[in-house]
Amino acid sequence: MGFEQLSELRDRLRAEKAKEQPAERKPHAPKPAGRKPQSQKPAREARTPEQEAAFEAIRRLQKHFPLAFPVNPAPKVPLKEGILKDAEQQLGVLGISVDQLKLGIAAWCQGSRYWASMKENAPRLDLNGQAVGVVTAPQALHAARQARRQRAQARRDKAPAKEKPADTAAAPEADSPQ
Repeated sequence: MGFEQLSELRDRLRAEKAKEQPAERKPHAPKPAGRKPQSQKPAREARTPEQEAAFEAIRRLQKHFPLAFPVNPAPKVPLKEGILKDAEQQLGVLGISVDQLKLGIAAWCQGSRYWASMKENAPRLDLNGQAVGVVTAPQALHAARQARRQRAQARRDKAPAKEKPADTAAAPEADSPQ
């Protein structure tokens, strides 16, 4: 499912839940002491305002330009160099600000799905899905390096934190003469 379908589903489920809540106020059964629910997922971090702006921009780009901004699980496609200038001409249709558009396109082009699309000689597409250039060898190499860096960072973030030695220089000595 893409952003558009997910947001529609979310809105529909919220509306259904709002209808059911007043009619079905059932007391909750007490939870057994000392037991965790089996599917205890960590709480999802809240999005920052910038992430929300980028998310909304991407959703609108996908709605108006589906060939250039395909919905997941379809693979992303390399975009035309200078696509931002083309998209700026469409701000009235998109209904977003220039800053929001910049955030959206930057977020779209900074991920493993986009970098995977950047293969040498792959066609670059404009907003309408028309081929207007190709990915060069240096661009493909840069994308491969970016993907490797992202994977390495993800591995570092996933690895358990190593214990750091206590910093003795920062704390004053309690027994030192004055």
